[in-house]
Amino acid sequence: QVQLVESGGGLVQAGGSLRLSCAASGRTFRTYAMGWFRQAPGKEREFVIAITWSGGSIAIADSVKGRFTISRDNAKNTVYLQMNSLKPEDTAVYYCAAATQGIATRENEYDYWGRGTQVTVSS
Repeated sequence: QVQLVESGGGLVQAGGSLRLSCAASGRTFRTYAMGWFRQAPGKEREFVIAITWSGGSIAIADSVKGRFTISRDNAKNTVYLQMNSLKPEDTAVYYCAAATQGIATRENEYDYWGRGTQVTVSS
């Protein structure tokens, strides 16, 4: 079993930056691909970005390409989401998730989920 806890959300002005963290429990963290999803009010949850267990490959949604990056520190059991040039449309609850079968972009390919952290971008 893996527990994921997100942190780092908050209120930021458009054009600003935030870094989200996702801390994972369990010794097998380094074997999981990790991803970030988000859900805006009234919308379905959507894929944002993901990284392989080694950090060697990344998948990213077009909507955040060039603005968001993902990284991980397997020694600290933590994955990070760096968000730059934030826009009001980035406002959402951000979730991190762990996939045991490799890097993925669909929700049903992820096995463990955090509870989310709110990101609000004001215009």
